Amino acid sequence: MSIQKKLLRFYPAPCEKVSIKGLYLAHQLHKLGTAESPFVYANFLSSLDGRIALEDTVQGTYIPKHITTASDFGLFMELHAQADCIITHGGYMRTLSEGRLGNILQVRDKELVEWRRNNGLKPQPAVIIASASLNFPLDNSLKEHGQAVYIATGSNADPDRIRYWQDLGYPILFTGEDQMVHGGPLIDALSSLSYRTIYLVAGPQMLDTVIREKQLSRLYLTITHQLIGGKDFRTLLTGTTLGAEGNLILEAMYYEQDAPPGSGQFFMQFGLERSTSTDT
Repeated sequence: MSIQKKLLRFYPAPCEKVSIKGLYLAHQLHKLGTAESPFVYANFLSSLDGRIALEDTVQGTYIPKHITTASDFGLFMELHAQADCIITHGGYMRTLSEGRLGNILQVRDKELVEWRRNNGLKPQPAVIIASASLNFPLDNSLKEHGQAVYIATGSNADPDRIRYWQDLGYPILFTGEDQMVHGGPLIDALSSLSYRTIYLVAGPQMLDTVIREKQLSRLYLTITHQLIGGKDFRTLLTGTTLGAEGNLILEAMYYEQDAPPGSGQFFMQFGLERSTSTDT
């Protein structure tokens, strides 16, 4: 990866030009969490009208290519490189097997792999696959790269599917009382496995439960200066109206001009307060 472009930092002051390459690596996320209190972060790309993906009967759920850029993907991978583990979902695994999305399960860039090695991280992060149905294929790249794989589901998931994965040797994390994966129990389970830095790349449903259960530490959001439209689309959250847990604090904001071509984009970083226990 070789990103040589400059961004204009709007916030915090002073306003100045900064390099894109290494921008998110400088955050040193791998040092911010502990096994007792993991640092959980997510990253999304959105249009001005709030679309993170579109849906149709031919392509299924997809990200329009004209809103993606090399800059956004490069920063996405810088966040990936700092994770002990990533959280994805069964829907992504199915879409990946159908060839409709690219493989983001590994850190591929040699510089970023070397960065992980130099910073005491394993060559590749562990992968947590959240699924209610437990009906998805595993990509061969997981075994090829020697990644630890855990499957998260609810305690009322299909027993036959649970046994199927257990017979294959994959640990099951029960992280909810129904079939769904819930944010609090999931992060607790990963904490018990001593994962300190957790990167959420699992889509709006997982983001929703992690925010509602006050488990998210930071949200990275790229907003492309484009209107997409469309009747069938995905947006950042899926659930009912949020209260105070939806309040975000802007920590940084950067502007890239003319990317995507004929437009521009903001790279923003928001902080959230983690819940703390008041028990004595």
